[in-house]
Amino acid sequence: MNQAQAGARTSEEIEAARKLFAGPCDFVAGAASFESLVPISLPEIAFAGRSNVGKSSLVNALTGRRSLARTSSSPGHTRQINFFDLAGRLLLVDLPGYGFAQVSRSMKETWQDLASAYLRGRPTLRRVCLLIDSRHGVKDADRETMNNLDAAAVSYQLVLTKTDHLKPADVGHAIAAAEAVTRKHGAAHPQVLPTSSETGLGIPELRAEILAVAIGQPAA
Repeated sequence: MNQAQAGARTSEEIEAARKLFAGPCDFVAGAASFESLVPISLPEIAFAGRSNVGKSSLVNALTGRRSLARTSSSPGHTRQINFFDLAGRLLLVDLPGYGFAQVSRSMKETWQDLASAYLRGRPTLRRVCLLIDSRHGVKDADRETMNNLDAAAVSYQLVLTKTDHLKPADVGHAIAAAEAVTRKHGAAHPQVLPTSSETGLGIPELRAEILAVAIGQPAA
């Protein structure tokens, strides 16, 4: 991975982020309605993506824990907005997956309405990490989410997951294809970050990116 792909973060920034994410990280609450969202306080980084894209696995990899966020082989497992307090410095927010067809239409609409209300109503939200399965690229459901984030003026960055399933040469192609999509979206960060929760690829760089965006200073 070259420096541009790694997020152009210095070794000092990566080490500061490692220390932050090695600190305490606790589940705060799960919100199934807008009224039950945790009070606005710390800076927030949210994780969004299609069902089974690997959101919970990525949160676990970032924090170095196996079961902080619950994972499941069954799409649609995350059915509420889950908040995690990272060392009292910021909140990591795991959003329900979208694009899962095997639930009722009313349930899908409920999840979508909750996620939309959250995204539009959190002034402390610094960025959304929009996860894309590197094996499949940006799908129509992802483009719809990107359009909604553009309309809400919410900053977001594409993060490729499951790159361990690709040949090394294909990772660069996946990054280029995703970056071509971001150029058509005003609220999208131009850089796409490749990751793997299994091998740890890109995890240190994503931690550093989150620290810089959410807090803007090295962790103590």
